[in-house]
Amino acid sequence: MWDHRYLSRIDFRALPLIFALMCISLLAISATTVEEGSEAFFTALTRSQLQWFVIGWGVFCFFAGMDYHKLRQWTWILYGVVIVMLIGLFFTSPIQNVHRWYRLPFLGRAFQPSEYAKLIVVIALSWFLEHKGNQIRKRSTALQAILIAFVPFILILKQPDLGTALVLYPIALVMFYFGGIHRSVVRVMAGTAVAGFVFIVLMFTGVISHEAMRPYATKFLKEYQYERLNPNTYHQKASQTAIALGGVTGSGWRQSEFTGREWLPAAHTDSVFAAFAEEFGLIGVFLLLLFFFGLLYFSFQVTAVAKDPFGRLLSAGITVYLAMHVIVNIGMMCGFLPITGVPLVLVTYGGSSVLSTMIALGILQSIYSRRFMF
Repeated sequence: MWDHRYLSRIDFRALPLIFALMCISLLAISATTVEEGSEAFFTALTRSQLQWFVIGWGVFCFFAGMDYHKLRQWTWILYGVVIVMLIGLFFTSPIQNVHRWYRLPFLGRAFQPSEYAKLIVVIALSWFLEHKGNQIRKRSTALQAILIAFVPFILILKQPDLGTALVLYPIALVMFYFGGIHRSVVRVMAGTAVAGFVFIVLMFTGVISHEAMRPYATKFLKEYQYERLNPNTYHQKASQTAIALGGVTGSGWRQSEFTGREWLPAAHTDSVFAAFAEEFGLIGVFLLLLFFFGLLYFSFQVTAVAKDPFGRLLSAGITVYLAMHVIVNIGMMCGFLPITGVPLVLVTYGGSSVLSTMIALGILQSIYSRRFMF
């Protein structure tokens, strides 16, 4: 099942990019969680993030050395477990008024099943689309595939966690395209996605008035649901202000005025990109985007060299999973999308996000290292 020899065949170009993103994460978290009376780099949350990175490298090596075909045997067990865990959240006490985390008192941590649900949906769809073979173009197959993604989508949406739920949509769309699902289904899904994306961008850029659309939108959305699309919230404006204050070169590490005075909400989690942009400016943002581009480029290359349909679908789904986190998080910080709590992979503080990302990257390397097997 696990063979250390395959670790010597992974794509080593991706490793320095992962390491660089982790360093940026530690810099940003350290700057935004400064402890009063202390100038130490390793704040409590920085140490916690570093611990998750160490564990993350461990799971990365485990999944990189594991034969990804073994995931087929565990697909529906994993899928069933994550569905049960998503349902179980509604029987626990809410944290920050939402049902997203399980408290793990014996570890002093919180566990977020939805972060792993996205990856497990990718695995389940990969198995299903490969398994269907010649029946893939039937509309009944498309409906079954949609159901696989729809069940966790609804459960995550009800937490409520709109951002995480919506990440499942482009993942399913791209996997349906690569899997050969009936083209009419893919076209309808793609058209709906483009229309929804354009509408939201037009609203958040002021072309469409949020208030003018309220009477029409609230006919099928609840008031609080529509309010999530408000482009004029304090958090939305604060993130744009922090980015703008960074200018070209930034204010310098731990020298930010806006973020430093805690005027930027969730600076080490949802708003970590805006906090980083204020301190390191356009130059720092350019380097960050360059690291993400390289990581995604090498991830797409895995899809190109995968030796079998399961590996190709799995790598395509994982790459879109990573890409959507980057696009959505940066888009919402720049004021183009609503703030929905989607983490910036490997940069945002949080153990569940770090571990799920490193598992995904490890699976990609497992596919890459076995590209010449027949």
